[in-house]
Amino acid sequence: MRRLVFTVTTDLNYDQRMQRICGSLARQGYAVLLVGRALPQSGPLTPQPYQQHRLRCWFWRGKLFYLEYAVRLFLYLLKQRAHAWCAIDLDTALPVWLRARLGRQPFLYDAHELFTEVPEVVRRPAVQRVWQWVEAFIVPRATLAYTVGPALAGVFARRYGRSFHVIRNISWLDEAPIPPAPAGPPTGFILYQGVLNEGRGLEALLAAMPQVNGRLVLCGEGDLSQALRRQAADLGLLDNGKVVFKGYVLPAELRRLTRQAALGIMLLENRGLSYYYSLANKFFDYLHAGVPQVVVDFPEYRALNDEFDVAEYVTLHPQELASTLNQLLHTNPARYQELAQNCRRARLKLSWQQEEQHLLALYAGLWPDQTIAL
Repeated sequence: MRRLVFTVTTDLNYDQRMQRICGSLARQGYAVLLVGRALPQSGPLTPQPYQQHRLRCWFWRGKLFYLEYAVRLFLYLLKQRAHAWCAIDLDTALPVWLRARLGRQPFLYDAHELFTEVPEVVRRPAVQRVWQWVEAFIVPRATLAYTVGPALAGVFARRYGRSFHVIRNISWLDEAPIPPAPAGPPTGFILYQGVLNEGRGLEALLAAMPQVNGRLVLCGEGDLSQALRRQAADLGLLDNGKVVFKGYVLPAELRRLTRQAALGIMLLENRGLSYYYSLANKFFDYLHAGVPQVVVDFPEYRALNDEFDVAEYVTLHPQELASTLNQLLHTNPARYQELAQNCRRARLKLSWQQEEQHLLALYAGLWPDQTIAL
C-alpha cells in the first residue's frame, strides 16, 4: 500500500478540499496522512477514512508562526515514512520538499491559491519578496503540481514554464434530488460562507444590508471577525437580527444551512492575482444546494456562469449590491426561479465524483508499472 502525506496550516475539521482529496485517495487504496495544526478553538477531530494529525504551536500568526510551524512540521515528518509528500500552498512547502529530498521520493505541490498574490502578502512588499523566492524555489522542483482552476494553472505555467494540472474544488454530488423552489419570492436567508478576511467584499456587503429586505448569515471566522462585528453593530444590524455571525461551522452543518439559504454570496476584491483568478469552493457549494448566488465578474466565475447561468454579477458598491439582492429576493421571482433551476441542471455536470477521476489518474501516474516499498 502506497503511503501519502499531505500538509496544511488549516484546522483539518474545516478544510473541505483536503477532506475530498484525502478521502478519494484513501478509498482508492492509498494510506493517507493529513497533517494540520491545532488552533485554540479547535474541537475534536471529525472521523475520516484517513489518518489525521495536528501540530500545536506557541505562535498563531505572523513570521514567528510560519517559522515555528516549518520547524515543527519538518521534525514531525522526519519520523514519518511515505512514498510521496504533498505540500498544500507555500506555507508548508519548504519542510515538505526537504523531507522528500532526504528520502529521494516525489515532492508534490497543491496550490489552493496564488500565495504570493493574496492581499495580506501583496500589501507588504518585503514579505511578498520572501514568498516569491520560496515559490520560485519550490515550483520547479515539484514532481507533480496542480491547482484549483485553469486561470491559476495558466499563471503558474507562464511564470515557470511547466505544466500545472487542474483539480477543481467541486462539491460531492448528493444523489438525492433537490426539491423544486416554491413559486413566488424565495424564502430563506442570504448566506456567506468562508473566512472573514480582507479582500472578501464583506465591508461593502454589511454596508448594503440596511437597504436589503432580508437577513444575512455569515459562516466562518478570520482576521476581520471583530471589525466586521463592530461594523454590523454600529449599523444596528445585530440588534435587529438582520445579520447573524455563526462562527466556525462544521462541513455537515454548513451543507444543511446552505440548502436552507435563498441566496449565496461570492464577493472578492481585485487586490491581487490570487483573488482575481480564484475559483472558490463556495461557488460550487451554493450551486449544488440549488441556491442562486451573486458573484463578482472575475474570469473563472464568468466562464462557468456563461455556460450554466447560475448567478448574477455585482460590483462592490453597496447601493448596487442592495438593489441586486432585493431584485432576486422580492421583485423578480421569475429570474430567481430561472437561476435556481439552472443550478439543479449544473450540479449534475459539475461534481466531485467526476473531478476525482482526474486526481486519481494523476497519482496513479506517479508510479507506472512499479512495485513500491518503504
